[in-house]
Amino acid sequence: MLELEGTVNSIVFRNEENGYSIVRFACEGDIITLVGYMPLVREGEDLKVKGEWVYHPVYGEQVQVSEYSTVTPSTLEGIEKYLSSGLIPGIGPKTARKIVDVLGKDALDIIQYNPDKLTKVEGIGEKKAQRIAQAFEEQRGLRDVLMFLQAYDISTAFAIKIFKKYREETIKLIKQNPYRLVDDIEGIGFKRADKIAMSMGMEHNSPGRVFAGTKHVLSEFAGAGHVFVPKVMLADRAAGLLAVEHQQVEDAIGSLAIAGQVKLEQGSDGQVVYHMPFYHAESSVAAKLVQLSLMDYDTFDMDIDSQIEGYEKRYGIALDEVQKEAVVQSIDNGIVVITGGPGTGKTTTIKAIIDIFEEKGLEVTLAAPTGRAAKRMAQACDREACTIHRLLEFSYQENQHASNFGRDEDNPLDCQVLIIDEVSMVDILLMHHLLKAVTPGTRLVMVGDVDQLPSVGPGNVLRDIISSGVVKVVRLKKIFRQEGESSIVVNAHRINGGQYPVTNSRDGDFFFIEKTDMQQVVDTIIDLCKNRLPRYNGYNPMTDIQVLSPMRKGPIGVDNLNIRLRESLNPPGRDKEERKSGSFVFRVGDRVMQVKNNYSLRWEAPLQDGCLTEGEGVFNGDLGIIESLDQEEGQLTVLFDDERKADYRFNQLDELEPAYAVTVHKSQGSEFPVMVMPVFWGPPMLITRNLLYTALTRAKQLAVLVGREEYLRRMVDNNRISRRYSALDGRMRDILSRL
Repeated sequence: MLELEGTVNSIVFRNEENGYSIVRFACEGDIITLVGYMPLVREGEDLKVKGEWVYHPVYGEQVQVSEYSTVTPSTLEGIEKYLSSGLIPGIGPKTARKIVDVLGKDALDIIQYNPDKLTKVEGIGEKKAQRIAQAFEEQRGLRDVLMFLQAYDISTAFAIKIFKKYREETIKLIKQNPYRLVDDIEGIGFKRADKIAMSMGMEHNSPGRVFAGTKHVLSEFAGAGHVFVPKVMLADRAAGLLAVEHQQVEDAIGSLAIAGQVKLEQGSDGQVVYHMPFYHAESSVAAKLVQLSLMDYDTFDMDIDSQIEGYEKRYGIALDEVQKEAVVQSIDNGIVVITGGPGTGKTTTIKAIIDIFEEKGLEVTLAAPTGRAAKRMAQACDREACTIHRLLEFSYQENQHASNFGRDEDNPLDCQVLIIDEVSMVDILLMHHLLKAVTPGTRLVMVGDVDQLPSVGPGNVLRDIISSGVVKVVRLKKIFRQEGESSIVVNAHRINGGQYPVTNSRDGDFFFIEKTDMQQVVDTIIDLCKNRLPRYNGYNPMTDIQVLSPMRKGPIGVDNLNIRLRESLNPPGRDKEERKSGSFVFRVGDRVMQVKNNYSLRWEAPLQDGCLTEGEGVFNGDLGIIESLDQEEGQLTVLFDDERKADYRFNQLDELEPAYAVTVHKSQGSEFPVMVMPVFWGPPMLITRNLLYTALTRAKQLAVLVGREEYLRRMVDNNRISRRYSALDGRMRDILSRL
């Protein structure tokens, strides 16, 4: 690694939010350019820097700084330039000259240790001297924190976040308990905090470490979709991770329960542990669903059969008996679930329900879990639809790390009928907040495909509601497509029923390409995306074709596929700016996906009249292309598929991932003109029937599978559904039995 020592000549650019800077640096008689996160560097300051030479296609050779430290200026000229750089409010160039003239080389020591002597300088009284000393101390405090955290591989961006949270107490608080960073600083996980703690010499079996590690393991279970976890399983996993005695984890679980952070309950096979927010959410959802299912709703003075017949005549369609039942149940009941696979007429049924309710003067509201799902719902129903978060007026206060739903029991939704699509994607926390905002008396229609993969977040909400037996459920099974029109739909239902798909029919839209090894699979997928599919029907590889994979790792995992596809579809060029973040280098033209909800990120989009509309909120699963990348401004711009455009600071790039290929789980709620997926060996928990079914139902026009038919058949045969620990169905039945 390159090591340099010199003086800051000038600051060319600084992003005040994250400290990213471009600096002219005088070193051994040469002026070189430094780039990197250097939030406190000032003109005239002497530095020691470590970094690597990099080449910028426009600005030439630069040093990418990975670490730096300050050297106190020793010359009168250096001290004067340092003080006049704007570091300290109240000291400009004239005052800096006066201070150096009066105090000489001791000026900086006097400001730090004897600020009263500043009053010797003309124009500086006692109050101003104290303000200067205080500002100098604050800057020194941040500098000390940066240097302290740098030793533990904490980036400058994170160090600034930490300092803003703890201020002058930062070093003391972290030394007392580094694990507090996990709860207080978004993006700092247990493993990073544990590394700091171990470096500080903390005992591996200290109560604080066991306490934090147990919470971490509980959060890992939540990340896998579990609402609770058996106590024995939690203790075993945590003891193994921490290399401590089982009893120590048991004690930590007890302490967490006493502190109100977890809830212990007796399950069918022993005690279970809930993270407290999940316990409250599951209990609340169960109670509200039972309440809605038992309410007596206003009846309409109408002949339902005549209303349905009138709808059929207006639109020239014919509902089957099950669809008609769904309409009737939506009118007669306060809450109903409509479930069915692709092509079974869910959209047609929803439109009939909307039409009849609106004809009776009822206010109908439509929503879905994701922006893409809401957009599809709006287009299909020819009505406005929004995300559930936007419906509930969600906001996020970044400075407080707190979220807020503007709609709740005190400010409920103003509608008489609420229709939610893609309910299989709704987790227990979101359902909790949604139901809090639903007034008793509002009709709730939940629509979804229960055979899809469950939500990414904790819970098995749709499946549990159906299995509870408390809520009226209508299952649509008849495929409303002309025979032979869509082999995607036919094969999706065959797969869901445990039958092998029929592949490669003439003029079909479902194809299987046999390849015997993984490298052939990867090469074929690249050729399909780059050459064959664009030639076949003019498909755009960046916007029309989506590669899905069951897994992240391995030759056919999304990590490798993204690298190979990017090499082929968006190779480097002198006119394409790049920015490294983590293990990936983002490049102008790359297809990317937002991988976490960011409710405060601002966007703009064009209207038909040429004006712009603005808003905020970019959500997990949103797809787009990097339109531009500005090194000096420290940001890149993403143009999303729905024409929204958002700017990302470089310290926000952990919210983006390459999306030439994405996991099947990440594709939920989306549809693509063309879906391409490798079919090969993988872990049995990933190579499953419902994963294959979910992937196939993402395709609108064409589905292409590449691999070995042996593994295609194995996926159909493997009806393994990973168990999620949830108890919503049991709670609903229990509440009903006690009424």
